[in-house]
Amino acid sequence: MKNTSIFIATATAAATLIGGGIALEAATKSVELSLDGTTSQINTLSGDVSELLDSRGVELTSHDSVVPSEGTQLVDGKTINVRYGKKLTVTIDGKTKTIWTTKDTVGGALAQLGIRNADTELSVDRSLELGRQPLSFTATTPKAVTVTIRGKAQKTETTAGTVGELLKELKVTKSSTDKLSPAASTPVTKDMKVTLSRVTSKTVTGKATVAHKTVRVETSKLAKGKTSVSVQGKDGTVSRTYKVTMTNGKETARTVVSTKVLTAPVTEKVLVGTHVSASTSNTGSTAGLNLSRAAMWDRIAQCESGGNWSINTGNGYYGGLQFNTQTWMSAGGGKYASRPDRASRAQQITIANNLYASRGLQPWGCAHAA
Repeated sequence: MKNTSIFIATATAAATLIGGGIALEAATKSVELSLDGTTSQINTLSGDVSELLDSRGVELTSHDSVVPSEGTQLVDGKTINVRYGKKLTVTIDGKTKTIWTTKDTVGGALAQLGIRNADTELSVDRSLELGRQPLSFTATTPKAVTVTIRGKAQKTETTAGTVGELLKELKVTKSSTDKLSPAASTPVTKDMKVTLSRVTSKTVTGKATVAHKTVRVETSKLAKGKTSVSVQGKDGTVSRTYKVTMTNGKETARTVVSTKVLTAPVTEKVLVGTHVSASTSNTGSTAGLNLSRAAMWDRIAQCESGGNWSINTGNGYYGGLQFNTQTWMSAGGGKYASRPDRASRAQQITIANNLYASRGLQPWGCAHAA
């Protein structure tokens, strides 16, 4: 009986061990785990994705991705893909931004940013693999610009960062006198217009005329109203040296650098007579003359001729009281002179009194001045 009991106990224990092994084998799953592209085959008792990752020491952040999600139940043949987030600081055309990406390479991250142009210039290799350490790089995208050199415009596409770099790219050299717009340090932008004007200078020498001056000198040796040139005026000549500025081959400025007198100008001297003869003097003898109303006639003369008793403006009216020749002669003026301006003040007043006796002040436009 004792031996029989031992046999039964042993058999029971063996059955339990075999059953547990079968259950354990049934609970084990074979799955594939990919960590950033590195894949391994794993046999696990984990019930879901989260338990599997915990068992493998995989810690996730909010920037990482896992497919399928962590709560997904595991089954045989399941593939779990984990992509770690990578921190990138990217300066694109001078503007810096920070992004997180699960892409494997710099090229993949650029595609995520929408930059797919193969001509984009990078500070790192496009195929550089991204690790979990932060990475900083710059990207310069191609831009269409118009460059005008010496007045000739051309369109080009460039990845140059500044206007100065653009000129180097085009193998254009700027001299110290050239004018560049905008400045060389200006960042290149889309549809920018760049103008480089070639500025040169040269000196030229030429002769020029200097006009002479004229002075008027009064003299009593000439009758009043008469003039005479005592010194004939003559223009002078000078030699002038100019600095001439040329922009794109055309003259845009001219500045006098030096002047040398070759021939000095001669000032013309004109003598102006002031002598009044006794026959035409307003203060001469009054014998046989009628000087009544003299003050009135002086006022009218001031209005008619500015008080100039010898004036002849060529308008057909003469003297201080502006007689025309016909009226002068009809009033008896012929006994003194052929025209009023050739007669004295006293003689003109005498003839005015003759006319006044028959017609009053009606002939004079300045009668109101009487």
